[in-house]
Amino acid sequence: MIFEQVATGGCQSYLVGCEATQAAVLIDPELSRIDHYRGLLTRHGLTLKYVIDTHTHADHFSASKALGKAFGVPVVMHRLSPAPHADLRLDDGDTLIAGELKLKALHTPGHTRDSMSLLMGDRVFTGDTLLIGGTGRSDLPTGDPHQLYESLFDVLLRLPAETLVFPAHDYKGRSHSTIGAEKADNPRLQKTDRADFVAMMEALDLQAPTHLTEALRTNMSGGKTVAQLLSEAAARTPFMALEELKDRIGGNSRDLIVLDIREKDAFDGGRVPGAKHLPRGQLELRVNTELPDPTARIVTCCEFGKISTLAAATLRELGYTRAVALDGGMKAWREAGYPLEN
Repeated sequence: MIFEQVATGGCQSYLVGCEATQAAVLIDPELSRIDHYRGLLTRHGLTLKYVIDTHTHADHFSASKALGKAFGVPVVMHRLSPAPHADLRLDDGDTLIAGELKLKALHTPGHTRDSMSLLMGDRVFTGDTLLIGGTGRSDLPTGDPHQLYESLFDVLLRLPAETLVFPAHDYKGRSHSTIGAEKADNPRLQKTDRADFVAMMEALDLQAPTHLTEALRTNMSGGKTVAQLLSEAAARTPFMALEELKDRIGGNSRDLIVLDIREKDAFDGGRVPGAKHLPRGQLELRVNTELPDPTARIVTCCEFGKISTLAAATLRELGYTRAVALDGGMKAWREAGYPLEN
């Protein structure tokens, strides 16, 4: 068996390959590591057969949809997953076969209702249900401490003690544990009474994950992250350097429109001299009136250079093929000490 564990911060993903057939599965891939997964597949000469998410992640962005599309392979999740891009939905007890690899789905809800663990030979991939020295939280959308108790004590902890445990998270640099070690040493698993366990979980005062809303939105719907939108916009949009714009307005360039897309209070508080105001929220509705010449050279600017990148990309899609974005935005312009107009 070919086995690669990929750590991304506290997140863990796994590439598992069959040496006899070169078939492979990828478990809980993270969006920022797509190129790394490609490299691992190439290095080992593996052919990806399935991309698997053990549950709907709320703290990072899944790469399952992107990888499924890129490699033309099914995205696998539990049947209760809300994700529309899940091509193959497993029920409790179903077995996924890739070459000589066999992964048995165990429905282990509690962290989320669509959580599943994957039992493969001597190991189990527990997602966020069972962690090393801990358990998944049960206070996020579709979480349930009663279900988590049952998943732990009635399913996972009944596996042989020597079963290796590979979770979807670990924040202390540990790679794996065993069922026996978790039974003996995991503090949360010492609460063997259901009522005590549920009370413990309900008393936890945990902060919400940093990207909770965006992660749930993208992972549940298959939509894009803001970072993806910005990256795609930046890839098809040229930029103008701060000094270049300063020189052009200083030379009274007549073929350049500086388009400030911030809200009015920000625009009135200080802008590039001669800038035209058109808030981003009104761009598509007013563009024909405010920018009648599609051949004009336009540089968009916002506070940090991000929304202006999206705006410049939109203008290019609308036919303004000379639209560019100001690199760094107005914050960088002010910090450089360049002229402002009020």
